[in-house]
Amino acid sequence: MAELLYRIGMFAARRAWLVVGAWATALALAVGAFLTFGGTLTEAISIPGTPTAEVTDRLARELPSASGGTGRVVWSTDDGSALTDEQQQAISAELAKVADVDGVVQVADPFATEAQRAEQARQVSEGEQQLTAGKAELDAGQQQLADGQAQLDAGRAQLESAQAELDATVAQVGDNAQTQAAQAELDAQRAQLDAQQKALDDKQTELDAGRAELEARAPQLTDAKALLDMASEIRLVSSDGSTAVGTVVFALPQHEVPDETKQAVVDTVTAGVPDGVTADFSTEIAQGSIQLGGAAEAIGVLVAGIVLVVMLGTLVAAGLPLLNALVGVGVAAAGAMAFSGVVEMTSVTPVLGAMLGLAVGIDYTLFILNRHRRQLRLGMDVRESIGLANGTSGNAVVFAGTTVLIALLGLNLTGIDFLGLMGAVAAASILVAVLVAVTLTPAMLGLLGRRILPAKHRDEVRPDAHEVAQPMRNGRAWLSIIAGVGVLVVVALPALSMRLGLPTGANEPTESTQYQAYAAVSDAFGAGVNGPLVVVADLPEAVTQDELTSVQARLGAQLMADDDVVAVAPVGTNEARTVLVFQVVPAEGPDSESTEELVHTLRALEVDGGTGTFQVAGSASANIDISEKLADALPVYLAVVIGLSIFILVAVFRSFLVPVVATGGFVLSLFAAMGGVTAVYQWGWAADLFGVSNPGPVLSFLPTLLVGILFGLAMDYQLFLTSGMREAYAHGVPARRAVMEGLHAGRAVVTAAAIIMISVFGGFVFSHLSFVRPLGFALAFGVLLDAFVVRMLIMPAVLHLAGDKAWWLPSWIDRVMPDVDVEGAKLERRHPGVPGGAPTEPTSGPTSEQTSGR
Repeated sequence: MAELLYRIGMFAARRAWLVVGAWATALALAVGAFLTFGGTLTEAISIPGTPTAEVTDRLARELPSASGGTGRVVWSTDDGSALTDEQQQAISAELAKVADVDGVVQVADPFATEAQRAEQARQVSEGEQQLTAGKAELDAGQQQLADGQAQLDAGRAQLESAQAELDATVAQVGDNAQTQAAQAELDAQRAQLDAQQKALDDKQTELDAGRAELEARAPQLTDAKALLDMASEIRLVSSDGSTAVGTVVFALPQHEVPDETKQAVVDTVTAGVPDGVTADFSTEIAQGSIQLGGAAEAIGVLVAGIVLVVMLGTLVAAGLPLLNALVGVGVAAAGAMAFSGVVEMTSVTPVLGAMLGLAVGIDYTLFILNRHRRQLRLGMDVRESIGLANGTSGNAVVFAGTTVLIALLGLNLTGIDFLGLMGAVAAASILVAVLVAVTLTPAMLGLLGRRILPAKHRDEVRPDAHEVAQPMRNGRAWLSIIAGVGVLVVVALPALSMRLGLPTGANEPTESTQYQAYAAVSDAFGAGVNGPLVVVADLPEAVTQDELTSVQARLGAQLMADDDVVAVAPVGTNEARTVLVFQVVPAEGPDSESTEELVHTLRALEVDGGTGTFQVAGSASANIDISEKLADALPVYLAVVIGLSIFILVAVFRSFLVPVVATGGFVLSLFAAMGGVTAVYQWGWAADLFGVSNPGPVLSFLPTLLVGILFGLAMDYQLFLTSGMREAYAHGVPARRAVMEGLHAGRAVVTAAAIIMISVFGGFVFSHLSFVRPLGFALAFGVLLDAFVVRMLIMPAVLHLAGDKAWWLPSWIDRVMPDVDVEGAKLERRHPGVPGGAPTEPTSGPTSEQTSGR
């Protein structure tokens, strides 16, 4: 590989404009492909096969009308007063226009919805009043019947008494005309009483029918009232009338809604906002086209440029790494985004690639550039120096980049599609950065010639002198280990309480419309309204239309029984009426622990007496499912990365202890970085400093990404420092002094590289994307701890105490391991490049490569 890179470097130096033109063409093609084929990016994250995803897919089949994406528009008065009639009419007119936007299938007018709800409540109230009045009327009628029956019974008793007296008279005197007349009168009275009894019986039948009808209506009214009461907290207009929420339903799923449709909604609403009212938009609507950079990221690059100027002493030299990195990022990012039209891609995916490409692109060019500048000052020919720098330092860059690339591609081992895509895009950015470093860098160096050096050094030739370092004291070594490990362990402690989740509007910048919409809804309606759950119940048998309200009320009461539920509303059923869907509003927001517990509780709740369990979807359940899936995948991925780390380092340094120390240091810095993220983004420490508006769970896929990325970067610095120690020891320098000589030889360039990388990552801490900010912090903080605490403090101290044992390796492992000439030492012997033709192979100190920091 070293010889090939030497030849590539020589070719690029000779045919510089051809190489520059090739990269310019690649950049133009990538940008053109993005403009032509690029699609929509999304912040909606899902993992196929999780319970939430299964419910979502099922609803798309069972209730197609519920499969489209939704977004909210929130109107609030500037002074907190109730919306006037004129303002309400203007808002309703805006929503009517939004309904005509291409791609919008439905809008919910908050005032019309509340009026409809009020009408339903009025009808139920009237029904209850009618029921009460009818019952009272029936009771009065029943009382009249009872009174009539009593009078009839008294008359019948009198008749029977008279009949008995007549019968006694007949028995005494016999039947005569007078007794016959009396009997006829009694028979007439009896007939009259029988007629009255029939009338009373008919009236009783009528009353019984009326009572049965009322009794049949009563449960329906009770169920309807119960459903209204359960849904009373699901409002679209606040109780004080100052805030209103309109819901926009799109034709396509959330991640497929075009930016043009979202922007049309925003433009339509903002064009008609009434005076004294502010309109804000939820993340689903406000999220637009991806922006790869902003002011904060530019500041990070500016800091990196200042570091380069200070280190290299000339604007030309400092500008080269920046230029190369920007070219690489342009090609990689635009190329990746060109596939967003055919692949579902989250908004953080190309930004992650740009972040890594920018950071490593600067560093990789810097390493080659630094080697070339040092060789020029030794008097080496420009083109020969370019070829040799590319074959030695460039070889190390290829090896280091390959390590990062493999770690990132390893994200596909998690089995999580969106994470694997992130890893693939980031790996492509690393690959492009490496290719730029070993092709465009030699070409640009060929064009610049000796102008890459400060003016005062261009004609100067100096010997390759270096200061012989003295080994550290044992006491200092122990102090370095104890202090370094102690700091990392303390910083890592918050990671023990890390909670994982996905960003919500609460995590957006406070000045953003997404945050304002989230905050307005929380203040006016409660935090749970920002994260409603979708709960699905399967019924063993289809219910009739008459039974539907009763079943919905019964199941709704089951859901409302949980203390963390504040509202329940039925939202639909399938055609067969075997699947009922409810909206459940939790007491707290979607990222709260109580809401997470509620999801588990509802999933374990039996439906209607043991006929099954409820299924749950929504942002909170998605957070749980994704976090659990990622948590299950993390140990396997971490084990693969650790195994890869040990194998690579054993092959490079022919040592058993060095890989163990390097890998252990990586694990320490990894957990310390996660501890820092937890303290800032979950606990809220220094929240104002880092722009954390609302502390909450840590980004669910951050730990997994951090493992892959930080591993690759840690191995870069391990390679750049330990190779100098190994070379010095191999050339006869005592083990403990070799450690310090390697450290002194590499620390300047590693320090500069680490500061550059921290600056670039740090710029993303204040990104406009909520996904990116904690990731930028984790990477910047992780690099800070790994470079300065692990690689330049703990690792040299451990190797110092180990002495010669640091470089021990069992002979059988040494025989089977490949011979990896990372630093290109064999190439350096074949191409000495120094005037006089003699190789520069030291006998008591680092090689020329180590003194360049490589």
